[in-house]
Amino acid sequence: MDMKIRKSRVWWPTHLLSNKPQSFAFLYGWIVTSSSASIDIVVAFASVEDSHSSTPSDLQEILHETNGKMPVFLQDKCMLSMLGYCAADSSCNGQLDNQNDSTHGNFYGDLMDKYEKLSCGCQRTRERASIENNTWVKLVYNHEYIVGQVGWIPKLHHIHCDGQTLSNLDLHVIVYETPRFGGHHFSLGFQSSSELVKTPLKKPKWVEELHLKQSLLDLDTIILAINCATAAKSSFEGLVVPKRYTIRFVTFTWQLLAMSAASFSTLYYIILQFFHVLLSYGSQSYIYIVSERLFSNTWKNIQIRSCQILYWSIFLRNTGVRSESCVEYAEKAALQKHSVWSSVAVDVLLGNLVGTALLFHTESVYLWLSNFANDITNHLLRIGCVWLMGIPAGFKLNTELAGVLGLISLNVIQIWSTLWFFVGSSFIYFIKGLAMSGVIFGLTTLAALVVDMISLATIHVSTLHWLISLLYSQQIQAIAALWRLFRGQKWNPLRQRLDSYNYTVEQHIIGSLLFTPLLLLLPTTSAFYIFFTIMNRSISFICIFIEVTISIIHATPYTKIFLWLVRSRRFPCGVWFEIISCRTDYCDNDKIGSSLESMTDNTSGSRFSVLLSFLHSNSLNIRQIVWPHYRYIYSVVTRSYVALSAYGVLTGRRSAQNSSDADSFNDQNHLGTKSPWMMLIPYKEYWRLCYDAVLASKADCKCHLV
Repeated sequence: MDMKIRKSRVWWPTHLLSNKPQSFAFLYGWIVTSSSASIDIVVAFASVEDSHSSTPSDLQEILHETNGKMPVFLQDKCMLSMLGYCAADSSCNGQLDNQNDSTHGNFYGDLMDKYEKLSCGCQRTRERASIENNTWVKLVYNHEYIVGQVGWIPKLHHIHCDGQTLSNLDLHVIVYETPRFGGHHFSLGFQSSSELVKTPLKKPKWVEELHLKQSLLDLDTIILAINCATAAKSSFEGLVVPKRYTIRFVTFTWQLLAMSAASFSTLYYIILQFFHVLLSYGSQSYIYIVSERLFSNTWKNIQIRSCQILYWSIFLRNTGVRSESCVEYAEKAALQKHSVWSSVAVDVLLGNLVGTALLFHTESVYLWLSNFANDITNHLLRIGCVWLMGIPAGFKLNTELAGVLGLISLNVIQIWSTLWFFVGSSFIYFIKGLAMSGVIFGLTTLAALVVDMISLATIHVSTLHWLISLLYSQQIQAIAALWRLFRGQKWNPLRQRLDSYNYTVEQHIIGSLLFTPLLLLLPTTSAFYIFFTIMNRSISFICIFIEVTISIIHATPYTKIFLWLVRSRRFPCGVWFEIISCRTDYCDNDKIGSSLESMTDNTSGSRFSVLLSFLHSNSLNIRQIVWPHYRYIYSVVTRSYVALSAYGVLTGRRSAQNSSDADSFNDQNHLGTKSPWMMLIPYKEYWRLCYDAVLASKADCKCHLV
């Protein structure tokens, strides 16, 4: 290390700031060397000697095992170690205050056997001498008034670094609140900001040069170390202090809860697997294929809900040691685990509310739907077709063609109305089944069944739209081809371009005879096409709106929203420093002691600045939390999608697929990422899987609360 250090930053936890210090305490944490001009000392926790003097394991093995539980990125940057010690009085200069303390016993009598003296008087354990980190820090407590109360602020006495002693460095003490699971943690920025901002294809030269320069502050490593402070302290104390036993009543309660949840889930598992096996045998039958086609949205939502119920134990199981090493990782893992069951719970709750309302008002809903269907059929479809057969909006249409198209449309509408008259009497049972599906599977399944029923009830409109759009598209293509004939051009489908072509006289005559009637009949065909396109588009927009609602219900992060309302600090976004005090001190090195005569970096009577600040974090707003989960919904409606839809409406070529826009929208969204069906395993094994998942949650809660 190049000995040009002029600045030091001490990251100090708040619990050491408010507690009255012991005569001395050993400090544990990380030393981060961001540059050759500064050093960062991240203090995780402090411990007095008698807390680990009687343990059979030596300090190096404990620190090595604790480091193994830290994130790999932090291990590559720096290692957890004993940083040094902090004395309660700056006048001790390495000499311990031999006051009578009954809690220490004969500790001071054995002090010389456990410590070795440095030239400056610092005490250092023999185990410490074998650790690779070659930096030793001495701090002293200094009480100051902070926001109306006394706080114990550390003051840098000196640092031993690679055999040299440094003092009178510019000191910046940053006080931080120790991150805890369920409380808060620190983060440098919005986790999805890199996805929202599109980087240019080529970066400017000054940006590349800026990245080549060495950073003055490795804030990523420091924030990660701060987030790992609680895990490091818990792991260290767990290796030193014997484990405490859990209260039997709490253990019995967790076991009872695990047995109940496992039994209830196993019952669901048996029922779902039974129906899955039963349907798999009839998957090749005609009835199964037709029902799957007609109720495709319902099948997808039922499969999603069934997979969520089957996989909940896997989602709830422990995510590994990585989530226990850092509060930030633990928060993300917990949000990911609880997002599934929270989505299911809210969906089922909404489904029960809507389903119960439908069960209590079944007859009213049935009468309203019947009247609405009659009004749409009589006052919109039939009157619209009759209006098109006359002189719509003052346009003179071809009477014969308008009569044929109108008569075909009226016959199809009448046939469908007759079928609906015979089936409508049993529609009340469908409403009850719709309500029960919402109660059992949730609101999304109920909404998906509504989409399928709308598509089925309006199949006559879709059929008429498909037939007329086919006629319209063929007529448009014929007119375009005849127009190219008159211009002496021909479409080349291989090269996708127009080539010159010499047509014969006979071809021009036949083209002229066909072009005139097709062009004159185009207004009549267009009028019917526009009418049924508006009807079909309206139905498709209603279905798409319901599908968007289903996707929003699936994608909404209910756990994040609830936690943000309760404690927004669990969603940090950036850090900022609150400056408390700033002063310049004068120090004469002769007063430090003759043991520091070896210092060469500082001259007698040097000045140094002392800065005190608090580390705070900003919080995400509700839009920043929710928007990343909704982006995929709005990403479907792109410019190309709108352009293709408009082109299809104008030409009629894609109109045959327009009736399934809701299905295509559904496939491109959340419902397209459904999980595969769980393979058939013995019910005892599934019960054990659910039981262990609940007990694993108990272990996670105990680990995070320590």
